[in-house]
Amino acid sequence: MLTSLNYIKHTIFCCLLILFPATYGLSAQTQMDVILEKRANYISAFLTDENSPLDSAGILGLRFFEPDTNYIVEATFEYVNDTSIIEMPTSSGKRKQYVVYGIARFPIQDTVLQLQVYQSLRLRKMEAYADYLFIPFNDFTNNLTTYGGGRYIDLKQADIVEDRLTIDFNSCYNPYCAYANGYSCPVPPIENYLPVYIEAGEKMYVSAEDTDQH
Repeated sequence: MLTSLNYIKHTIFCCLLILFPATYGLSAQTQMDVILEKRANYISAFLTDENSPLDSAGILGLRFFEPDTNYIVEATFEYVNDTSIIEMPTSSGKRKQYVVYGIARFPIQDTVLQLQVYQSLRLRKMEAYADYLFIPFNDFTNNLTTYGGGRYIDLKQADIVEDRLTIDFNSCYNPYCAYANGYSCPVPPIENYLPVYIEAGEKMYVSAEDTDQH
């Protein structure tokens, strides 16, 4: 399982995605360029992180939906003042502690949806990561074209401006558990199940063994 140090390094790796500006409101071409730049950096990070589950051969199995600006949505954001601790289950059977930071509501595919945005109690105690936010979610694509255990989106508190938040589903990514055993990955809560197909972001991983069988 990930040690505390490795957990932090894993978080740094995943949060590379949030180092880029929000894409909402940019021109369509600029939005596409930002999506592709994020994706290139995401892939290259596997080769520089010492705890990465993938090597140069492994990254060949990474798959993504084509960039789609329809999956960049502007959500209203409602802060949640309830400090109750959420014991989020993980793939290893352990639980990780979060609080619900707020609720994002947005329209997509003619449906108004919402996602709970979480803050890790572990990271909140660390000055360098105290502003990190986390959205784990499931949708209709799970076990069809995307990883069955759900996908993640990383954000920062500064991304919330005047009670609005841009969510770019093109940036959603798989947990390490999608690639290898031995990791402890948060399982998206039922509250974050989206009853639509989110055909954006990272697809189901294709291992070398799976490739050889086709």
